[in-house]
Amino acid sequence: MKRRFTLGRNSKGSAEAKPRRTDKKPLRPYRKKICHMCKERIAYVDFKDLNLMRKFVSERGKIRARRITGTCVRHQHAVAAAIKNAREVALLPYVVK
Repeated sequence: MKRRFTLGRNSKGSAEAKPRRTDKKPLRPYRKKICHMCKERIAYVDFKDLNLMRKFVSERGKIRARRITGTCVRHQHAVAAAIKNAREVALLPYVVK
């Protein structure tokens, strides 16, 4: 038997039943991100192309996730490897303070 209510806390701190969300549609519609490399037909991700690499690195120097950048699996692996190579040759920093 499915429970329709979960026990939550109200503002006074006592337990009371609150209804669950029954509609499972997203809160706001989103646009599907397309892979930048597939769209531009980039065959090889070069670690020396810093303009391209900076799109996939955050302000703190971390590699951005696929769901943020919209790249496909194949190109995300290539981008990660290229960023790591660029860090090794000191073209990109490991950490930004």
